[in-house]
Amino acid sequence: MLAELSIKQFAIIDELNIPFNRGMTVLTGETGAGKSILLDAIGLLVGGRGSSEFVRYGQDKAEIEGLFMIEPDHPVIEAAEQYGIDVEDGTVILRRDLHSSGKSVCRVNGKMMPLSTLREFGRLLVDIHGQHEHQHLMDAEFHLGILDHFAEKEISPLVEEYQTAYAAWKQVADELKRLSQSEQELAQRMDLLSFQTKEIEAAELKVGEEQALTEERDELANFERIHQHIRLSYEAVAEESNGLDQIGVAMREMEEASQLSSSLSSVSETISNAYYLLEDAKFQLRDQLDSLEFDPIRLDEIESRLALFQQLKRKYGTTIEEVITYGEQVSDELKSMTNREEHLQTLSDELIRLEQIARDAGMRLSSARKVAAESLQHAIHRELKELYMEKTAFEVRFKTTSLKQDGLDDVEFYMMTNVGEPFKPLAKVASGGELSRVMLALKSIFSRTVGVASIIFDEVDTGVSGRVAQAMGEKIFRLSVGSQVLCITHLAQVAAMADQHLYITKTETNERTKTNVTSLDRESRIDELGRMIAGAQMTDLTKQHVEELLEMSQQVKQKFIKGVS
Repeated sequence: MLAELSIKQFAIIDELNIPFNRGMTVLTGETGAGKSILLDAIGLLVGGRGSSEFVRYGQDKAEIEGLFMIEPDHPVIEAAEQYGIDVEDGTVILRRDLHSSGKSVCRVNGKMMPLSTLREFGRLLVDIHGQHEHQHLMDAEFHLGILDHFAEKEISPLVEEYQTAYAAWKQVADELKRLSQSEQELAQRMDLLSFQTKEIEAAELKVGEEQALTEERDELANFERIHQHIRLSYEAVAEESNGLDQIGVAMREMEEASQLSSSLSSVSETISNAYYLLEDAKFQLRDQLDSLEFDPIRLDEIESRLALFQQLKRKYGTTIEEVITYGEQVSDELKSMTNREEHLQTLSDELIRLEQIARDAGMRLSSARKVAAESLQHAIHRELKELYMEKTAFEVRFKTTSLKQDGLDDVEFYMMTNVGEPFKPLAKVASGGELSRVMLALKSIFSRTVGVASIIFDEVDTGVSGRVAQAMGEKIFRLSVGSQVLCITHLAQVAAMADQHLYITKTETNERTKTNVTSLDRESRIDELGRMIAGAQMTDLTKQHVEELLEMSQQVKQKFIKGVS
């Protein structure tokens, strides 16, 4: 459950700390007081799209923090372990800071996380039903997703199996389509590939050749300086009375000295080693001088070869290795196009085989969906009966399609709201109040399997009144027995069912508007319910009616709780 919500400098909220209870909490207040702003804050806390516009005017950042209390077996525990997040005492704290610059910082139990991870945690903790979901319910494109979600455990593996088969089929289909281009385009492509292949093959490229040639070019370009340095070094060592002769004198003298004093043996040996090393270096320098020969023709060849490398790299890759790889790719493509007819036939045969595999997987998926549709229809009928729509019939209709990403099915929800009338698409037959009840029925069904800590309704009771409003209030309360429910409502019948009643107001202080939240006691709650029923004027009759409504609601709650236990 969401145990506490802290909001600072968010929209017209200055600073709020709101404790929430278990069970059903309603939020009421005048239109524009800030009820939906609170839900916007919770939505951002669980990964919704943020904007600098949410930051209170004149402030640097908005801060939203939520404390959730969860059971030991809640799925969010597993998610926390995957990200190395410690969960102590069943506590998860989500925090999000929105800066006026547009920057957003997210944390889970104090550990910084990307927004996508925060959204993953939020999905496991909170299910927000906003007013826009009515539009999704009216859009047939969302109906297949609703059905798959209803029987996710059974359908998800079949969806995965189908999509794997579909991806394999689609890859071959795209390749076949590409090879089946017009003859003119094919001829142009073959000419281009042929030219590129010949150009790269003619270069006879080798890995590492460019570096070796670059080093050889640098040596040839600096021939005179290299020759001079070697010659001077050789003369310094080998010329008469130069380095080697002098060290030879030192060696002979120290050999004589070491025979007279053994303590000089080490120095004598060192000088001897130096002499022989230097003598070996003299021979190497002489060989280098004899072998050095400037070859202007070879330098020109190297320069031309390196220029060819640069030309190829400008066309086909940033390195010689990339040019070689590109050449192999275009060569393979050219071969496949040269053997086009044979290749096309091979691909066509493969496409038929893969299409059958995908269709078989799609049929298994479709069969499972139809079984799930029957269960969904029965479940919705049970829920609608409790919402005074017992004569309403709900139906999931299928239309078989060609292979597509989500299967072989187009799904649309149909309803019959009056006996004797034909079934019609949900969007064309349902009123606002009926849509609200259908949505609440779906939420009631899904809440048993989703396992979120909190369910939030934003005016789910739109378009209803009277006994239907009472039934919806009872239905929402029943949801709160298994999951915490937060509900924005304008209906006294729904608000009367709550375990906690929060009253939202808007005030002006120092020429600034801010939102306030007050937890109502019984007397204050009677006043608020009276306002919701009769408006500003509270009469004794209205008060009596509210007290009777609260008493009846309490009886219904107790009866249901006893039935559950």
